[in-house]
Amino acid sequence: MDFKTELPIYLQVMTSIKRDIVTGTLSPGQKLPSVRELAVRYTINPNTAGRVYRELEGESVCFTRRGMGTFVTDNAERIREMKEEMAQELIHQFLEGMSRLGYTLEETIDLIETTRKGEA
Repeated sequence: MDFKTELPIYLQVMTSIKRDIVTGTLSPGQKLPSVRELAVRYTINPNTAGRVYRELEGESVCFTRRGMGTFVTDNAERIREMKEEMAQELIHQFLEGMSRLGYTLEETIDLIETTRKGEA
């Protein structure tokens, strides 16, 4: 994974894991890699990997069973909420970028519709 300098690494790894959950790459209840395995997979410090899991657990994205490991939440409602939060963030970033380019909301919508018609 190529990390961006403007965002802490642990947040980028958390986003990657959340994306894997909402897209179905990681299934509800699936066992996640150990902290060490996560550190190797993302080439990060094991302390950072531990923080990723603590933060995800704090957001009810995963849960830990002592001696068994860390697992993806099996709460379908939480996964739906997470997907919606991520979609809202993408929309916000897109609209902010379009605004910086000088587009109004109406012009942005028109451009989306024109682009969509061209792809149909």
